[in-house]
Amino acid sequence: MRWLQWGATVLLVILAAIARAEAPARPDDPLAAWQSGVRVQPACPTAERHTIHAYFNTCPESPDGQWLLFYASRTADSHRGELWILNRETGKEERLVEGLEIEDAHRTACQQWISGGRRVAFHNVCEGRWSVMVVDMDGRAVRTLAQDRQLCWGAAEGDVLPVYGCHWNPGPHRDLELVNAATGEVRTAVTAEAVQAAYPQWIAKSFGPRPVSIFFPILSPDGKRVFFKMATAGNGNFRSSQASTRMGLVAYDLQESRFLFLREQWGHPSWHPQGVCILEKGNLRIDAADGQVHRIAGLPNFSGSHPSFSPDGKLFVTDGVLEKTPGLGGQKGEWGVFVCRSDGGGYVQIHRFDNSQGARSWRVAHPHPVFSPDGRRIYFNVSATRWTQLFVAEIGG
Repeated sequence: MRWLQWGATVLLVILAAIARAEAPARPDDPLAAWQSGVRVQPACPTAERHTIHAYFNTCPESPDGQWLLFYASRTADSHRGELWILNRETGKEERLVEGLEIEDAHRTACQQWISGGRRVAFHNVCEGRWSVMVVDMDGRAVRTLAQDRQLCWGAAEGDVLPVYGCHWNPGPHRDLELVNAATGEVRTAVTAEAVQAAYPQWIAKSFGPRPVSIFFPILSPDGKRVFFKMATAGNGNFRSSQASTRMGLVAYDLQESRFLFLREQWGHPSWHPQGVCILEKGNLRIDAADGQVHRIAGLPNFSGSHPSFSPDGKLFVTDGVLEKTPGLGGQKGEWGVFVCRSDGGGYVQIHRFDNSQGARSWRVAHPHPVFSPDGRRIYFNVSATRWTQLFVAEIGG
C-alpha cells in the first residue's frame, strides 16, 4: 500500500509540474506571449557556412533593431572567418571584417554592439598576437584599441570595453583595463594585486604561489559594476582546456572602487538589466550588492544552462541538455530553449533540437540564447547539421 501511495504522490508532482509549464497563461502574465504562436527559423539565409552569435551576455541584434551581427566561417572548425551584418528589413548582408582567427566556436570573435549601435567591437589573433578592435559603423573604419589583450563583454549603450591579458600568458597585462572605444583612452580599473590583497586566503588555496591575472570581466548594463574570474597560466596553448586555471566570481563597484563580494563558484553568470543582481545557472539570483544567493523556485534545474534576462527583467531565457535535465527527457545530444518567469511562476519550451554536430572546434558552440532589445525575439545557435546556424524565435502579433 505504501508503494501505491508513493507512486500516486510522484504522479501528482509530475502532473503539477506539467500544468505549471504548459497551462495557458493569464493575459497579464509576462510568459503569455511565448506560450503559443512562436515562429522559429534560421536568422540568416541558409548557406554552406557557420553563422554564430557570440554569447548569452550580448545580443547580436543592434540596439535599434536594424542590424543582425554574426560570425561566419566555412572551415570545419570555424577557427577562421569573418564578421557580417544583416539588414533585418531588407535581408541584405554586408561583410564588416575578413581574415579573422579566433580561439574557438564557443565565443567566436567576442563580437558585440557598443556605443548604442554606432560601433562593433571584436578581438582577433594574427600570427599569435591578440588585438582588441572596433568597427565604426559610420564609414566602416576598423581601428585597433589594444594589443596583447582579449575582449570581454561591455554594455551595448556604452563606449567602454573591458579587456584583459591573455589568460594562458598575460605578460604585463594582469589587470582589468577599460578601453573607451570613442576616445581610445585605456585605464586600469582593478589590479590583480588588489584582488590578492582583498581575498588572500582564497587566492592561496585556489592558485598557490603562481601569479594570477584577472580574466573574463563582464560590465553591468549601466557600466557601474563588473564581475570577473581569476586565472593562472597553464600549458600555454590557447586552444586547450589546460591553457589556464580559471575560477571564482569577484564582483567590484567601479564607481566606488571597492570589492563587493567573492563567490568561489563560476557557472554561467549574466547581469540583470538594471544591474541589481546576477543570474546564474541553477536558477540562482545573486544580489549584486552583497552576494546573497536566492534560488528561483518552481523551475527545472536545466543542465548546461546559460541564462539571461529579458529587457524588463520579468523573464529569463536559458538553454538546457534535455536528457540530463530531470523531468524533461530527450534524445542524446538534444537541447532545448526555455523562457521562464523570473519569479519562478512558470516556463515554456520554445524549441528543441539536435545540438551534437556543428563546428568541430575544440570548444564547441552552445545555444547561448539571448533576448532582442525589445524583448520580442530570442536568438540562439543550433548545431543540428555540420554547420552551426544562428536561429531566431519570435512572438506573433
